[in-house]
Amino acid sequence: MLDFSIKYLHVLKTKLAGLNLTNILDPDEFYHKQILDSIHPYLQSKLFQSHVQKKGVVVDVGFGGGFPILPLAKLLPDVRFVGVESKRKKADAVTLIAEELGLKNVKLVHSRLEDFLFDRPATITFKAVGTAMDYLPAIHHTVSDLSVFLYKGPNFMELEGKDLPKLQKDWKLLENQEISVPGTQQRFLVSFQSVNVPRGTANSLVKLSDFL
Repeated sequence: MLDFSIKYLHVLKTKLAGLNLTNILDPDEFYHKQILDSIHPYLQSKLFQSHVQKKGVVVDVGFGGGFPILPLAKLLPDVRFVGVESKRKKADAVTLIAEELGLKNVKLVHSRLEDFLFDRPATITFKAVGTAMDYLPAIHHTVSDLSVFLYKGPNFMELEGKDLPKLQKDWKLLENQEISVPGTQQRFLVSFQSVNVPRGTANSLVKLSDFL
């Protein structure tokens, strides 16, 4: 992964130098805070591993500069990854990075979560700054086997715990696991499983199956 990190950063500093996809440009800091921070939740969570391996499809929503989707795709070449990003410039830029790094198991989609339909079982990841209440109610799906893993800071329960009961009708909290990442702040991996009758229609929505 260190060699992968060096190549990744080189693309950011050369072909994509003007886009400011990340403000972390020191090689050692980039390796720890972007690459390791993307993969250690998977390496340390048996639950995350089991859901990814069972479904074989990961959808990363709001991937920004390509995290965690591209490091995870490098780590797991037999898993199919689909990225959903609302900003076209970022979607196009990360597509270029994936091509430069030779990742064949990734497809990046310019779309909003609200316009995306999960019509196949999948594991969904979020590393953005929004809350569980922002994301989970916006998920449209016609299948029941969906799991969600959010990369969150140490104050997740303090900031969002009071809202979790509002999600119980549709989403079951599975785990809130502490993750230790060298050279970074404490992180938690918070996971949910869909429990309700699938909701959503195919009308005018971008389908996950179109990218698999």
